[in-house]
Amino acid sequence: MKIAVVGTGYVGLVTGTCFAETGNQVTCVDIDVRKVERLQKGEIPIYEPGLDVLFDRNVAEGRLVFTTNLAEGIKDAQVIFLALPTPPGEDGSADLKYILKVADDLGPILDQYAVIIDKSTVPVGTAEKVRAAIAKNAKVDFDVVSNPEFLREGVAVEDFMKPDRVVVGTTSEKAKKVMEKLYAPLVRQGNPVIFMDERSAEMTKYAANSFLAMKITFMNEIANLCEKVGANVDDIRRGIGTDSRIGKRFLFAGIGYGGSCFPKDVQALAKTSLDYNYDFRILKSVMDVNYDQKKKLLPMVDNYFADGLKGKTIAVWGLAFKPYTDDIREAPALENIEALLAAGAKVTVYDPEAMNNVKGVLGDQVTFCHTPYAALDDADALMIFTEWPQFRTPEFEKMGKLLKNKVIFDGRNLYELDQMREMGYTYYSIGREKVVPA
Repeated sequence: MKIAVVGTGYVGLVTGTCFAETGNQVTCVDIDVRKVERLQKGEIPIYEPGLDVLFDRNVAEGRLVFTTNLAEGIKDAQVIFLALPTPPGEDGSADLKYILKVADDLGPILDQYAVIIDKSTVPVGTAEKVRAAIAKNAKVDFDVVSNPEFLREGVAVEDFMKPDRVVVGTTSEKAKKVMEKLYAPLVRQGNPVIFMDERSAEMTKYAANSFLAMKITFMNEIANLCEKVGANVDDIRRGIGTDSRIGKRFLFAGIGYGGSCFPKDVQALAKTSLDYNYDFRILKSVMDVNYDQKKKLLPMVDNYFADGLKGKTIAVWGLAFKPYTDDIREAPALENIEALLAAGAKVTVYDPEAMNNVKGVLGDQVTFCHTPYAALDDADALMIFTEWPQFRTPEFEKMGKLLKNKVIFDGRNLYELDQMREMGYTYYSIGREKVVPA
């Protein structure tokens, strides 16, 4: 099948590469000339485990190509994915200007029937707007389908190639047959392709992400209460996670969610609710709690350094919003670092993948280190914001010799309390008792 993917961001590049891997001829289109030139040279602009192997193979075999020319990119395409940014506006609504601009451009250059697929996360009613924008100048028949993505950064390739489910919003039997053929190689083990109308498909994506954000936020609220009543949130997580009605995932307490999806999608669903005069009270609470939770560690740091942070050096492990990605969008680390700098502290940082992106935001305001231990050298304390695996079993004795004070502020609950006691650390975490050396 000939496929065009408009937009080579995170979703577009993974989508195009994975469909090429199933034998399709894929052309990815982007207006960013520099990005397209890099892709044509074999340079991948994002970090996603496993993507490089599929990318290199399909470029080498000629199934995956890149262009800045929309008309060239969609020529003979039976399927055209729109994988374009939908950034939040000032009121929290998803900005559709990029999608609707491409829809306007598509109308006059379509020369055969094609299925136009909204792959981006878009509010209810977007498929109708895209259809209207294309129809203004279209001379051929076409269908617009909603096909939201459910990719988790860090395991996106596996999620795409082995999806839990595929959600397709269309009322067209012709488009349905195309979508069944397109996804057939990915659902051979019986994972469902769920067909519904376009509006329900658009709502499904927002409902899924908002529910997961709510689940994380609920556990953070439980953690905050645990600190007051003397309970341990890890024990509670295990106690409720074994209930099949609840499940084990998204129950880890910490310093809140970030990334490109949860914050934006919760805001957008809340805005949609307002547009339809519905007061979605749970979403308001989720956003409020998460805003406060991101800076949960700062009062602990202030209390520990009673004489203030001015002149202190704080080491930071983890900058990405989650492990296995270089994505720093809405990452809790950034807000905390900015607060530390504002209080007069010096900050040394380490992250396996995200440091180049942070350099683009903070420049030389912080010291970037080549190893996690280099960040600790002569620092007054360590703060942890991302649960990278290499942070889970460090050399604690070596750490203790590098740090001025054996104190850790852990926003991801990486270490066991007994372990911290044994090693003689002062240890602050989320929803658990503070460890203080005897």
